[in-house]
Amino acid sequence: MKHVYTVITCLAACTLLALTGCGKEKTPAESEDNALVVFNYGDYIDTRVLELFEKETGITVKYEEYVTPEDMYTKYQSGAIDYDLICTSEYMVEKMIQAGETQAIDTASMEYYENLDPDYLEFCRAFDPDNSRAVPYFWGTLGILYNTTMVDKTPESWETLWDPAYRDTLIMENSIRDAFAVPLKLKGYSLNTTDLDEIREAQQMLFDQKELVMAYLVDESRDAMISGDAAMAVIYSGDATAAMESNEDLDYCVPKEGSNIWLDCWLIPKTARHKEAAEKFIDFLNREDIGRMNFDYIYYATPNKAVYEGLDEETKADYTIFPDDDVLDKCEVYKYLGEDMERTYSRLWKELKSY
Repeated sequence: MKHVYTVITCLAACTLLALTGCGKEKTPAESEDNALVVFNYGDYIDTRVLELFEKETGITVKYEEYVTPEDMYTKYQSGAIDYDLICTSEYMVEKMIQAGETQAIDTASMEYYENLDPDYLEFCRAFDPDNSRAVPYFWGTLGILYNTTMVDKTPESWETLWDPAYRDTLIMENSIRDAFAVPLKLKGYSLNTTDLDEIREAQQMLFDQKELVMAYLVDESRDAMISGDAAMAVIYSGDATAAMESNEDLDYCVPKEGSNIWLDCWLIPKTARHKEAAEKFIDFLNREDIGRMNFDYIYYATPNKAVYEGLDEETKADYTIFPDDDVLDKCEVYKYLGEDMERTYSRLWKELKSY
């Protein structure tokens, strides 16, 4: 969701594991006892940060990437690799905390933890009540990136994504929760609904929309919009900002019905073998100069108040990165809905994709 470091190598390794059926066989990432094994979304850290951390601490970082939280969790549960540190979305953090799959993080020993804005630590309490198992990384919204030369007017409603005038020019998120979020919000339902009638209605709307959809993508949607291949894409705010910098015809909005506001966090899984190194890495990310370097590369909203205070006024006023309160008031955080609902959403998603 969110510049590629070792993704090709990692994907190749994952494919090999799947094809050979060696789910429990240890990989090179595990064979080096002193290496910190980090698992993060693709395109979600400045590689210079990794290099500087290794140089300053002497700790080797083995860095792997994934596409969706569900992909991450499947890989984590396979036991193929003992990850020391994972960055993921709030609802997956909540799931892993509830399942007893995380360790407490020693934030008291961190020099730069105080750089985090208390508002975002309070945000975390919704899924980490005592702020002991999750440390915020970046936050943002889900909205519509659109090409102003291809779209008649600002897509103020999610309903625009069902306009037949845009047939074969729409990109939807290739992610279960993000895809269902669009029709759920359009109908005025909660992103966290467990009402089967509402969920099935949302699925039917996605079926009705499918003939208009050019593709279901994640990171690739940004490049498609930059190149002018699509008119609109459901996309994360940081990817929208990066695309808008590359193509002046692009703009971004959060539809009037509201959307998802997300907060990605770091957690230390219970199977981690290098907890102290993981805590050093988290603290390093919260150092002001490192946080600023990472912000300038990723361009998602930062929960680091030291970094935020150092931004110029134009950046602080950028509605794509830092939306107004009236927009945020209509947004929801994804909640973990339990295994039964997770299976239901997954089944309905597979039905849609195979249709």
